[in-house]
Amino acid sequence: MISLFVVILVSYLIGSIPFSYIAGKLKAGIDLREHGSGNLGASNTFRILGPRVASLVLLGDVVKGFLPVYFAPHLGAAQGLPSHWLMLAAALFTVLGHMFSIYLKFTGGKGIATSAGAFLALTPWACIGAVVVWGIVMAIKRIVSLASLSAAVALPFIVYASGRLDVSSSHWSLLVLSIIVSIVVIIRHKSNIERLLKRSEPNLARKKQ
Repeated sequence: MISLFVVILVSYLIGSIPFSYIAGKLKAGIDLREHGSGNLGASNTFRILGPRVASLVLLGDVVKGFLPVYFAPHLGAAQGLPSHWLMLAAALFTVLGHMFSIYLKFTGGKGIATSAGAFLALTPWACIGAVVVWGIVMAIKRIVSLASLSAAVALPFIVYASGRLDVSSSHWSLLVLSIIVSIVVIIRHKSNIERLLKRSEPNLARKKQ
């Protein structure tokens, strides 16, 4: 159980690293929570700081989602803990760390890129499927939040479809995790959903300086 606690703690602390906040401070001396949409994520970084910085933030958020999940089994191997449970715990708490960062008084982003990194380590094909959904919606509508919500809604269905012949407990626990992450991501997009319903949600365009 000590290893499980370590996995949860390390995953949360890594997930809490606010790359967009750090980028705003280093690049322009600003707090991105006070600019643009106020969200700490790659899309708001793009609008305020441009594509190069946003690309680095996106990469950082994906990597911090991937690494704790990928290495989680090694922390519990000595105690014989099931690797898939360690990976599921790492994925959940890495995403929660991004959304509720201990370094920013439990504020943070909406978890799309970090979730992508976590599920890339858990189930690459399901992750790719969700990314494809994101890309299709983004290409058609050019609205990041709509594309992100579409991918979040699609993820549990893709996870289910990708393992529909797998009756193991590991697959069903992965499906449950995908549902939990999907719900949390949707809740974090509450303000975006309200703007989408009012047709006032902006598309992806860089703010003119």
